[in-house]
Amino acid sequence: LSDQDPRSDDARFCLAEYYAELARRFERGFDVSLSRDPEAEAMLRPRGIFLVALSDGLPLGCVGVKGAGLGPHRPAPQIAEIKRLWVSPAARGLGLARDLMARAETIARDIGYTHLRLDTNRALPEALRLYQTSGWSEIARFNDDPYPDTFFEKPL
Repeated sequence: LSDQDPRSDDARFCLAEYYAELARRFERGFDVSLSRDPEAEAMLRPRGIFLVALSDGLPLGCVGVKGAGLGPHRPAPQIAEIKRLWVSPAARGLGLARDLMARAETIARDIGYTHLRLDTNRALPEALRLYQTSGWSEIARFNDDPYPDTFFEKPL
């Protein structure tokens, strides 16, 4: 797993594949410009991170930690979001999503976040299963993004 700028070539490849998959699977399609932080700038250190999984130099998956920043003037708990988890169809079933999530959680904790949140859509049942079986708890809606219908949180 490689810590990358979300604007790198490998990251852009993963994100383009992710957005295309969401456009195919969501009932109303998908337009990243309607999402919060479409350029993924909050997924850069020191506020966050973007990970790309590579095999033989080929990008096979990604995940981001989107942070608002830390500091004494921010209220506790210190919350970041998991964003844009994607694994290539060719690499599914190998545990790569779990590995990406585990590494993202570790890095978020190391940065100083105490909780992670994420959102997802019912059109992604494999994502729902992953979150439900890896310590995430369903919570009330916490953002106004137009696409998610299920929301989760996990203490670190």
